[in-house]
Amino acid sequence: MRHGAAAASALALALMSISAQAADVEAGKAKAELCVGCHGENGISQTENIPSLAGQQDQFIQWQLVFFRAGTRKNEAMKPIIDQLNNEDIRNLGAYFASLQPAKSPPDDNPDLSKKGAEAAAGRRCASCHLDSYAGTKGVARVAGQREEYLVKALHDYKSGQRVGGSQAAMTDVAYPLSDEEITALAHYLAHL
Repeated sequence: MRHGAAAASALALALMSISAQAADVEAGKAKAELCVGCHGENGISQTENIPSLAGQQDQFIQWQLVFFRAGTRKNEAMKPIIDQLNNEDIRNLGAYFASLQPAKSPPDDNPDLSKKGAEAAAGRRCASCHLDSYAGTKGVARVAGQREEYLVKALHDYKSGQRVGGSQAAMTDVAYPLSDEEITALAHYLAHL
């Protein structure tokens, strides 16, 4: 088995063992104190280029934490946090953040840009994974109402191949042909849903 396939199998087994037990939302809330400094109170980020986690899909949160722990997704700020988390913590954090209400989307200050973003989303079939509501499902991220500048950053990171882990292949295929203008419009549209 090739190294990449072996790593993917190990990650899948780790996530299955994490998901096998019932999660404790209250324990997740207590452990989320580690996350407040960057991701904000109740998972609503007030920090540029840091995603809000409130209302994010449980399995998506768990996968991302496993990817950070395995080193397939890298972020220097996450390293000391992830080193403190065991499988139970990851399961509980996923349940906790999924239980929270997502941030309210700001009023759309540029409907023309949103229209272009909606066209880009339709053209790239974003709803086929993220659903028509863009609320995500299971291991697929909620992108509706996410911080606009974070969405721009994430799309650029997928386009450049800098972001890996999980749906990286699908997202790279989607993001690579997007122009900077389309990325800006798509992020604006999604952030204001």
